[in-house]
Amino acid sequence: MTDEPAPATPADATPVTPAAHAAHAARQLLRDLGAETLDHPGGTLLAHLERVRRQLAHWHARPVLQLAGLCHALYGTDGFAPVLLPLAGRARATAVIGTEAESLVYLYASCDRSTTYRALTDRSPRFRDRFTGHTFTPTRRRREDFAELTAANELDIARIDEAFRARHGAALLNLFTRLGPLLSPAARRDCTLTLTP
Repeated sequence: MTDEPAPATPADATPVTPAAHAAHAARQLLRDLGAETLDHPGGTLLAHLERVRRQLAHWHARPVLQLAGLCHALYGTDGFAPVLLPLAGRARATAVIGTEAESLVYLYASCDRSTTYRALTDRSPRFRDRFTGHTFTPTRRRREDFAELTAANELDIARIDEAFRARHGAALLNLFTRLGPLLSPAARRDCTLTLTP
């Protein structure tokens, strides 16, 4: 009896990486929580979240930031009130996407934008958590991640919603110009291209 050869692996087969597995599980969590049926500019919230993840991938963000981009609205945001998962469910999110990605999702969701946006590039940058009222200084890496995710999110909406771009484009361009030192070159370029009248 001879051993049969192992089946050939197609040349174009993509290996399932831990990041790809986590993204698949995150999409399922988002569907389970109703993101696929929640209206959002350009269709559904899930479609928006996926576009944000793809934008971050296009900018070569590391996988954990892409994963945070996919899940950034889990706890609602200062600009998007619906909450898919209450903060008491953070452990559930962590089990799916990991500690670092979940902490970025929380950071993004917790941002008090009116206070934080103008302080992120100060000599002593301050971040205000809208859930706790606590103010702190995030690390440079966390500020870069936050800025990149913010740009990916806002640019997606600006591209899809002309009224949003007309109403907020100048302010967003000003914001991302100030946040320029925290953004990747690709993100800075896309902010200028998308938001310049």
